[in-house]
Amino acid sequence: MLTTETLTSYHKQSSIKLFQAAKKVIPGGVTANIKNFAPYPIFMKQAHGSKLIDEDNESYIDYSLCYGALITGHGHKRIINKAQEYLTHSGTMIFGTPHALEIELAKRIITLYNGIEQVRFTNSGTEAVILAMRLAVAHTNKNKIAKFEGHYHGGINNMLASINPSKDNAGDEERPNAVFESNGIPEDERENTIVLPFNNLNATETILRENADDLAAVILEPIQGGFIPAQTEFLHGLKKLTDELNIVLIFDEVKTGFRVALGGAQSIYNIKPDLTTLGKVLGGGLPVGAVGGRKDIMMLSAASQDGDVFSVGSKSEKTAGTVFHSGTYNGHPLVMAIGLETLDMLEEHTQMASLFSQTMHLRKSLEKMYASYNIKMQTIGMGSIFNIVFTDQPIHSYRDMWKADIELRQEIDRELLSLGIYLKPLNRYSMSTVHSLADIKFTVKAHEQALNKILNKHNKKQS
Repeated sequence: MLTTETLTSYHKQSSIKLFQAAKKVIPGGVTANIKNFAPYPIFMKQAHGSKLIDEDNESYIDYSLCYGALITGHGHKRIINKAQEYLTHSGTMIFGTPHALEIELAKRIITLYNGIEQVRFTNSGTEAVILAMRLAVAHTNKNKIAKFEGHYHGGINNMLASINPSKDNAGDEERPNAVFESNGIPEDERENTIVLPFNNLNATETILRENADDLAAVILEPIQGGFIPAQTEFLHGLKKLTDELNIVLIFDEVKTGFRVALGGAQSIYNIKPDLTTLGKVLGGGLPVGAVGGRKDIMMLSAASQDGDVFSVGSKSEKTAGTVFHSGTYNGHPLVMAIGLETLDMLEEHTQMASLFSQTMHLRKSLEKMYASYNIKMQTIGMGSIFNIVFTDQPIHSYRDMWKADIELRQEIDRELLSLGIYLKPLNRYSMSTVHSLADIKFTVKAHEQALNKILNKHNKKQS
């Protein structure tokens, strides 16, 4: 059982003071709920390569990497130079008009992603999901959206359902309840969300057929949480079903895009989803999102001069017939420039292969170390992202994670924070192109130190 001692295994005086100050002016002390964790989040002030430096000048090897966004690490010289080059050349942060870099990055995405024929840019993965769902509703003239239990698609009203439902509320394994995990969601939006069981094709098919007349889209992470892969037969069966039932299939590849393969999970599974959402890596550390997919669906958002919602005297019947999508910062030229530079770096010879090799080396080294202590542990993931799960049982869905020793994982993660390894407790590991063999060796040693400290603590309690 977690104790107060465990929760305070790290002591960061400056972070404590800053967190108390933040709570006076920011609700809960953080500007994104995901950044908070017990007993308090650690405040950082600098970062270089694979390292973070906190307000107490202590260094960490970073495996969060802004929740996977920084695939080339912190402050890569080429990224910094590209930003300076863009600003010097353009003379401004943003034009507020169309520009050539939008076209260039859209073309690159289309080249890499099998299921993408046209692209629209947004400012986040959440915004991309909002647009994808709106397009699906317009295309099908149906209102409901189906998502899978355990999958996260951003802070959107109807998507904040069954991300981490408890055993008491989750319902039947083959017919999960829609458990909403935020206040402030209108009842009518709750009624338009259907929850499906991941990696269970038979049960999913039953629910889809029952609701086919109302379902506009099925959205999923092809690799749940970035680390639990879909079974190949499941995804191909799902694609066949959605095609048959006139349901738009949306792959949320915000986490997996460019991380499990340059062409995302869809290139690995050889599936063309109707729509794809991207983010994180695509911005190279700057805010970005994108929606891409079939031309006939994407063209529903095409602007027309006589149907412009912002123009006085526009024809409202044409405005109503267009899927509205706008945003002051959409296609921000600095973001596009950094995105292109990031993809240039990833497409260089052996870059991705080396990144994946380093990731697997870390995974196997950790598994070997824990096995030497007879601890049941496995790493699960694909490409450059994975998670550590303390069980030897197969993990194919959210509910399978209930088999794992979550308390041990939390204890390990909090001890690691005191040993110079940064990761929000229980989160997945993301690797970068700048993590070194020395980083990996240090990380494995830190895990062993953390494990020994926890084992010794438990032994003392039992004696």
